[in-house]
Amino acid sequence: MNTGTNTGTNTNTGTQPQNTASQGGTTLVAAAVDPYNKEATCTTYPCLIFEDNFDTLDAKLWEHEITAGGGGNWEFQYYTNNRSNAYVKDGKLFIKPTLTIDRFGPDFLEHGNLNLWGANPTDTCTGNQFWGCERQGMPGQVINPIQSARLRSSRYFNFKYGRLEVEAKMPTGDWLWPAIWLLPRWNSYGIWPASGEIDIVESRGNLHYKDDKGQPAGLESMGSTLHFGPFVEANQWPKAHASTVASSGTFADSFHKYQLDWDDKSIRFTVDGTEILNVTPPQGGMWEFGDFEKTGLSKWDNPWAAGGHMAPFDQEFYIIMNVAVGGVGFFPDNFVNSPYPKPWNDHTGHAATAFWNARNSWLPTWNLDKDNGEGAAMQVNYIKVWKMGPTPP
Repeated sequence: MNTGTNTGTNTNTGTQPQNTASQGGTTLVAAAVDPYNKEATCTTYPCLIFEDNFDTLDAKLWEHEITAGGGGNWEFQYYTNNRSNAYVKDGKLFIKPTLTIDRFGPDFLEHGNLNLWGANPTDTCTGNQFWGCERQGMPGQVINPIQSARLRSSRYFNFKYGRLEVEAKMPTGDWLWPAIWLLPRWNSYGIWPASGEIDIVESRGNLHYKDDKGQPAGLESMGSTLHFGPFVEANQWPKAHASTVASSGTFADSFHKYQLDWDDKSIRFTVDGTEILNVTPPQGGMWEFGDFEKTGLSKWDNPWAAGGHMAPFDQEFYIIMNVAVGGVGFFPDNFVNSPYPKPWNDHTGHAATAFWNARNSWLPTWNLDKDNGEGAAMQVNYIKVWKMGPTPP
């Protein structure tokens, strides 16, 4: 963990240009002739180019993903567009998981058919991979038992370089997996992870959870990560990952400021003004930073050879916010949960069924019957993005 420079999180820095377009509580600062222009016309820096204070849920900006694919991790939720799972209240965005049986009834998980194909442009399935658009339940292989939400800005707001600041409160509940992150607008260097992924904040909602070294890995902890590599098996994310624990309490007790500073030389992550991760590639860029030559991967071509110094992180990215549940990988088998063990094993089948069968253990930690279940929701107060200077060519 790199806890060096305090960069500060003064949200009043810089001069806001006069050309702004307001859409349902969302302000996109841009050229007057084109309020959808992703490259804002700024004359002084820092220059606020994007702000959402969540006075309303702007459906034009935030596209709901609709899929049961599980994000490639066989997660236990399916994502849909429902105001029980994503809504605004008191100037905050809530992303809240609910039980699938609350919508479809108790027999649905083992005997129902979850059909997400849709018919209209705004309700069609957004991810067919891993049986994401339709699933059939059967005994021993349940349909995704959790309903949740994942929102993305890819149709409306993408940016390259700058400062992103988000103030958010993480959810409480065993096996909840909240995340605020970025994916590339275009897969300029190939499919994931060749074109990169930027994880600003990820956490685990578990109340009593330790890693394999006995260190806190639940509510008290959060992490930031870069994913990069020529193919999945060569993802060198451990070289660009750091985690930290809250200075007091947990990240679910109150709102915290998570900040990304990204330019053509480095990517830095801070929490409440304290730097936790600084990725500054050497002369050979992310290929050299990832030690691909030393790991026996030199037989593969460098996918970023024609890119800039920060490639693949030299392209436009968009914002994603979601609350996932469980899955394979993010809750390792050798981590310790108490007072009951992890209900499933990453290396055996039917993990979602094992998770659901253990609901008497984990469901009480979500407190869905208290305060409308909002303790299990990720809450976002605002997101702001600044350009810190002219974008390099």
